[in-house]
Amino acid sequence: MLPTGGHGSPQRSPHAGFMSFTLSSFMPGLTVDGIAVLLAATLIGGLVRGFTGFGFAMVFMPLASVILGPVAALGLIWFIDLPFALPLAARSARQAEWREILPLLLTATLALPAGIWLLIWLDRETMRWVLASLVLIAVALMASGWRYHGRPTIPLSLGVGALSGLFNGMASIGGMPLAVFWLGAQRNDRHKTRANLQTFFGISTLISGTMLWWKGILTVGALMMAVPLFAIYGIGLWAGTHGFRLASEETFRRGAYLVIFLSALISLPLWDTVLGR
Repeated sequence: MLPTGGHGSPQRSPHAGFMSFTLSSFMPGLTVDGIAVLLAATLIGGLVRGFTGFGFAMVFMPLASVILGPVAALGLIWFIDLPFALPLAARSARQAEWREILPLLLTATLALPAGIWLLIWLDRETMRWVLASLVLIAVALMASGWRYHGRPTIPLSLGVGALSGLFNGMASIGGMPLAVFWLGAQRNDRHKTRANLQTFFGISTLISGTMLWWKGILTVGALMMAVPLFAIYGIGLWAGTHGFRLASEETFRRGAYLVIFLSALISLPLWDTVLGR
């Protein structure tokens, strides 16, 4: 039984109260439930990213958009991922297939402003529907067993890169088309796929950061909110990376698909009334 105060109400642990106060000072205006969702999304997204080489945004953005709205969530995820994306890219660059990455980066950069424009122009609820729907479609494609045979052609790479840049500007889910392209097709082994994804993410993070800062999406408030989430994300990445070394190819794919699917499904606006959001 919980200890009670003078009026019979449960007393909170002093440590729990201090932790809540500390987090609230970095995340003003958020409820305890909202903070808990961001913490869980960061940890689970980090696990998926460390395990698969992609998927942090596909887990984090649908859930964070429910709490903060898509624009604020995009600024927050950029700050969370930056200190980790760059070292991961540096370590992966030697294994990456640059003949595939460079054409993708070119068109991704050109399409990025269009994605940011859509993010700002669409209203909050519509953007949540678009984001969740895109993630669900991507998971369905990857899990369906669709395969791409042969080496990528230049037009195909340019098209996938353009989609990546568009989605990156809309919701930081630029890895989604790449995951369908590389992971879903199973052309490379999973080590090569992770190296390509990590290298692409590191470079595209720097490019997108310039555009997001220019549009006023990278704010001091977003940076402060990211501070307590750095450690949570780092723990998830570490655990996911170690799990990657131990898990089978089948487990690697099924686990990623399931977590991303559930994140997108829960974030759909149709549940707002049921869950009281």
